[in-house]
Amino acid sequence: MISGPARRLLLTLAAACLTMVPPAFADQAPVVNAPAGAVMGLTQGPLNVFKGIPYAAPPVGKLRWKPPQPAAPWQGTLNTTKFGPACYQPTSKFVTIYTADPGPMSEDCLSLNIWAPANAHNAPVFFWIYGGALWGGSSRDSLYDGARLAERGVVVVTINYRLGVLGWLAHPELSAESSLHISGNYGLLDQIAALKWVKHNIGAFGGDPGNVTIAGESAGGLSVLYLMASPEARGLFAKAIAESAYMVSTPLLKQSKYGMMSAEESGVELAKALHAKDIAALRTMDPATLTDDAAAARFLPFGAVDGHTLPGQLVTVFDKGEEAHVPVLAGFNSGEIRSLRILAPKVPASQTAYEKIIRANYGDLADEFLKLYPPTNMEESILATTRDALYGWTAERMVRDQTRLGEPSYLYFFDHGYPAADDAGLHAFHASELPFVFGTIDRSPPHWPAIPQMPAEEKLSNAMVDYWASFVKTGHPAAKGAPAWPAFDATAAYMHFADVPRPSTHLLPGMYQLHEEVMCRRRAAGNIAWNWNVGLFSPPLPPKGLCGTAP
Repeated sequence: MISGPARRLLLTLAAACLTMVPPAFADQAPVVNAPAGAVMGLTQGPLNVFKGIPYAAPPVGKLRWKPPQPAAPWQGTLNTTKFGPACYQPTSKFVTIYTADPGPMSEDCLSLNIWAPANAHNAPVFFWIYGGALWGGSSRDSLYDGARLAERGVVVVTINYRLGVLGWLAHPELSAESSLHISGNYGLLDQIAALKWVKHNIGAFGGDPGNVTIAGESAGGLSVLYLMASPEARGLFAKAIAESAYMVSTPLLKQSKYGMMSAEESGVELAKALHAKDIAALRTMDPATLTDDAAAARFLPFGAVDGHTLPGQLVTVFDKGEEAHVPVLAGFNSGEIRSLRILAPKVPASQTAYEKIIRANYGDLADEFLKLYPPTNMEESILATTRDALYGWTAERMVRDQTRLGEPSYLYFFDHGYPAADDAGLHAFHASELPFVFGTIDRSPPHWPAIPQMPAEEKLSNAMVDYWASFVKTGHPAAKGAPAWPAFDATAAYMHFADVPRPSTHLLPGMYQLHEEVMCRRRAAGNIAWNWNVGLFSPPLPPKGLCGTAP
């Protein structure tokens, strides 16, 4: 009979044998001797690909709800030919177009993947953060295959980071454990740890650690905003891309404000709902059960304004010019809410009822609101209201703020439709630009409206891959055989992606000004959040008061 310690040692050695590379195989595959350790990947045409590289230690046991710690060094050459497991996320209760199998899940999920030209040397780096409401997502998603961008001379990095309750829980006990007396934001700290890993190691893969562009869509775009606002991430990136980001109000760590309970209080309420007497009890819970039960209890993962990792509300940090001073490329889609109708109110019984509610909610701004979102087509106006308040206002605010700092900034509006999406009422839906940006239009998710494999679609995708890769390289988006993309600047220029790219100016006139004024009044009042609670969902708008005229 083998003793317990001996059995554990044998299991450890067996696991090591599975991850280390046989010498004969290593001779046939790319091997990189990075500062973190030697890794062996795959050859994919002109590219070297490495998957599942650990950038931090597994946050399990006592490390659950701790800042990420350095990954343990490994002996020999690590086999990095398979994606690492996804971070735990809730089990899907119903099917949407976004439903996809994330693959194996684990708390040992803090890994990253790299696509690099085989001859890369000081190549620009594209650092991708997936979306999924901070609840779901995985870097193994075929949408995010980095090959097409890497073929443009860019080193692509995609990462996993902690999600849901495991990534964003704040609690007084956790704050008491911290030398900074803060908690939460663990998923954001994972992203920062991955950026630090890139800074120290990407040169070995042919990347330039001084030319890193952070990029993400939806919650990944929100993460880009968090990183731009965080002093902890300063100096780790040189440019930013935010697709369908949302600059919504964020809970304070220890204080209830803007109509939201504090992040710590939310954590206390969740522990009560899960019948856990303390953090020790939560740390013993099975991670899958904990994740599902937290979602069922309606825990909302968000960053927390803790005065350190996130020093203030995003809008305030950007107003003060205290965000990262970097060029940005930002935009949104015309049909964002067509696939997110849970965020939109129901259509009222009549146009008269619609107008009555808007006038009650918006007061002196009602005429302007009704001009932008008239009752003549209430469904379209409702979808546009939520789209603009979340995504349109955010994108334009980002480019305005960075332009004010003197940074080149570029705005886009994705308005491309194709038969399967349009027939389903999903013209230019949320995230529909992603296959075009990554050049993965031939591998849509299982429930996605199928993109036709036609020359026009391929041409649009090639242009978008070019624009994004060019911005990553130089800070200026350009595409072969496509129009020049002017910076936002004083002309309020943007690129309209419909059937083909077309530059234009003054996107949705009046949209930004209205939603900026709404945010400004709510922030001044201090008791109303700014997010999707707009239009028919809006509480009565505070008076102009101390807010002043929106810039």
